[in-house]
Amino acid sequence: MHELLRALPPGAVVLDLGCGAASFDSAGRQFTAVRLDLEAKSGRVSNFVQADAARLPFGAGCFDLVVSNHSLEHVDNLASALEEIGRVLKSGGSLYVGVPDATTVTDRLYRWLARGGGHVNQFCSARELALKIERATRLRHAATRTLCTSLSFLNRSNHRVPRRVLLLGGGTAASLRLLSYAFRLLDRFFGTRTSVYGWAFYFGNNCGTIDRNPWTNVCIFCGAGHPSGWLLNDRRVVRHWLIPAYPCPSCGTVNLFTNDRPSDPSNLGFCHNENP
Repeated sequence: MHELLRALPPGAVVLDLGCGAASFDSAGRQFTAVRLDLEAKSGRVSNFVQADAARLPFGAGCFDLVVSNHSLEHVDNLASALEEIGRVLKSGGSLYVGVPDATTVTDRLYRWLARGGGHVNQFCSARELALKIERATRLRHAATRTLCTSLSFLNRSNHRVPRRVLLLGGGTAASLRLLSYAFRLLDRFFGTRTSVYGWAFYFGNNCGTIDRNPWTNVCIFCGAGHPSGWLLNDRRVVRHWLIPAYPCPSCGTVNLFTNDRPSDPSNLGFCHNENP
């Protein structure tokens, strides 16, 4: 989503739809972020609105950008929510949507551990979902990127995890480093999709240049993803027990490093971007 946030003009207004605490940091930015969620937040959240995504309490054409980061899978009335997104966006506005792929190992694992995880919608095809969003919002589908997981939802430093996580190493940093690295290697050498989690969709005519290559380096603590080329060029990759590693630029957590190999995504075992 950060490509779209960086491209916003000064004074722009962004709707963070189904935000939880917040989907992105707006501190020091030249835009205004309005946070919306169905559930009230216990802490203080600036510009927070409690409302249903299917009945947005805003006039038509209020927002330059709508961000729906892993929220559509939780929305009961998906069709109405998509129509509402199209209604509140300005002409020429943009939309970012991040959702899990329900066919992946990691999403099935998440739903098993979280007893469903509140997912009322299961998305199995990037092409079909992109077309559905396009038709409902009347926004042009600009790009899709495959999202990789770091298994941060298993990290016991983030939240209390169920006992069954003991079967996967107990949610410790060391176990998550090894698991996520093993998943990357499986994908690379056997053509599997164990480290794939979902998709990021970009809609609108002002999306700019979108990097469509999957980013395999995702932090085991905060979940931030970074392209391998940038990590190498910025000299952030070091040796950790003889294995390439990097401290996450967002939170400082040490992660094991893998090369995205953007010139040949098939080597990673990923389902490449699906465009309608």
